Amino acid sequence: MRTLGVDLAAATKKTAVAVLEWTAGSARLEHLALDVDDREIVELFGTSSMTGIDCPVGWPDAFLPFLTGHLHFDARPVLDHDGIEGRRLLAYRDTDRFVTAHTGLIPLSVSADRLAHPAMRCAVIQAKIAAEYGPQPRDGSGRLAEVYPAASLKAWGLLARGYKGRGAPEADRLGVILDQLAAAAPWLDLAGQEDRLAASDDLFDAVIASLSARAVALKQTVGPPETHAAAALTEGWIHVPSGQLAGLGGS
Repeated sequence: MRTLGVDLAAATKKTAVAVLEWTAGSARLEHLALDVDDREIVELFGTSSMTGIDCPVGWPDAFLPFLTGHLHFDARPVLDHDGIEGRRLLAYRDTDRFVTAHTGLIPLSVSADRLAHPAMRCAVIQAKIAAEYGPQPRDGSGRLAEVYPAASLKAWGLLARGYKGRGAPEADRLGVILDQLAAAAPWLDLAGQEDRLAASDDLFDAVIASLSARAVALKQTVGPPETHAAAALTEGWIHVPSGQLAGLGGS
């Protein structure tokens, strides 16, 4: 099995990918790259069994009717979201609320925060993948799944906060997490890339996304409950690991 992890940004220079090759009882980092364009992502998707992408794959179901109502001066779908609670339905998806309830982490809003630009790029990438390999269900039941590295780290009992950025505190925390990862997953061969990973949270998140993709493939994540299944198909679903990191090793 090969798993691809993508830490997607709006610009290629901040976009990272990591490919893990899985064999009996071990995994090896086969490819690690920063400054990655759409073409490389689509090509790597084609050679991977499962891809985990750190970016929303859809928008809240309420968001499009709200915009359409505004465009056509149809007050009803706009006024349905009057007030802060109504606006929260426009900003956050079912999966975002589910992740917050189960992990305490609050994903950024795809429609009202810094994720908007990467999500637009993600939609284009999904269309390119669909053209070559067929549409991928947004609930993660195909070969593409939405993942959230911070939630994966927390589910595996690793440090999940404070490592984003280029300052000394962030770099120190990232080094601690790498040490924790090495201790928790001795079967993971990072192929001598530890220094690059310690210097780039983008590259590091791509590796965690690839590990998370393995968890999805092994059905070791929390999938959408029946009450969220319909929304997951349109909005997307963040796959948070349900098992231990040690459970990812094996054949």
